[in-house]
Amino acid sequence: MKTILYVTDFYYEAKGRKYYEEDLFITSHLKEHFNILIGHPHQVLNYLDMADMLVFRNTGSVIGYQEYFNRFVTIAKEKNILTFNSFDGKADIKGKQYLLDLMDLDYPVIPTIDTLEDLNKLGDPSTFVLKLKNGADSIGMEFLTMEEVQKIDVKGRLIQPYLDFEYEVSFYYLNNSFQYALYAPNKDKRWDLIAYEATKDDLVFAEKFVHWNEMERGIVRIDACRLKNNSLLLVEVEDLNPFLSLDALSEPKRNTFLENFITVLKKL
Repeated sequence: MKTILYVTDFYYEAKGRKYYEEDLFITSHLKEHFNILIGHPHQVLNYLDMADMLVFRNTGSVIGYQEYFNRFVTIAKEKNILTFNSFDGKADIKGKQYLLDLMDLDYPVIPTIDTLEDLNKLGDPSTFVLKLKNGADSIGMEFLTMEEVQKIDVKGRLIQPYLDFEYEVSFYYLNNSFQYALYAPNKDKRWDLIAYEATKDDLVFAEKFVHWNEMERGIVRIDACRLKNNSLLLVEVEDLNPFLSLDALSEPKRNTFLENFITVLKKL
């Protein structure tokens, strides 16, 4: 039986999400097929040689230990450690610069700038959203008026218009294969998720970003917002450690995902 080093932080606190419950649930199923070692992301370098593969899951934002995380990724690649996710994505794992890049490539993303000189690209919203370029879990997010935005130091931050969207929806992919979708009917409660039946057009939208990201293996969550004209715009591509919201799935769908996840890990 192969051994997995399952990296998580049971004590990480995130609004509306209980990371530890999801990881306890997943590992309770993985243990039937693998030997499971559980490690903390701040100590993972001490245990890289103890397992056949490493599964990097609900560790929360790496902003608090970015230098250590970067060293871990470098060493894992140097030692040819088999990791899941594979740390070769181009999106959130590298920060939020990709939103600017995708906008320049005319992908359907929320308009995003990082300099006040480009404010005209955002139209004339009453409110702006500021995000850290290396942020996650809404860390450092602010909502400002035009007058307030024009007085700030933008360095290290992104500016987006605050959009009056209908709802947010997330599409979950395992090794580039669509698994399920969830959405938040109440846009003020981002993590009150329920099942969503993705349409063909929805998946065409989501897979543009899955294919662009070119990640070799892992779980990717494509977050989008539905505008009042029914179009979708990208919010983010979470390609490091996306929370899966498995508790929002029906039991059959949850079991199907777990079976697919186990199958993928066994094939590695």
